[in-house]
Amino acid sequence: MSVDGNWNITMSTPMGERNATLALQSAGNTLTGTQAADGNSGEIFDGTVNGNNIAWKISITNPMPLTLEFTGTVDGDSISGEMGVGPMGSFPFKGARA
Repeated sequence: MSVDGNWNITMSTPMGERNATLALQSAGNTLTGTQAADGNSGEIFDGTVNGNNIAWKISITNPMPLTLEFTGTVDGDSISGEMGVGPMGSFPFKGARA
């Protein structure tokens, strides 16, 4: 199943659950797209696809400047994994195809 398309994800963070949208497109083993949350959006980078396994990074400025590192898997219309938040550790995320 392709990872391409639009996704709604929920990230569990120390500040509670945060919702985001993803628009993903794969080309070979490269993953590109945009991620948006709280009225801000940005291009993902260092994105990879390997079968159902995906990974990407995004730089955010709200609530503070950070680079979030996502690793996860796609299973049909579901997506889930971990979001690395630098020195704060990692937290789960999950979502569904929009």
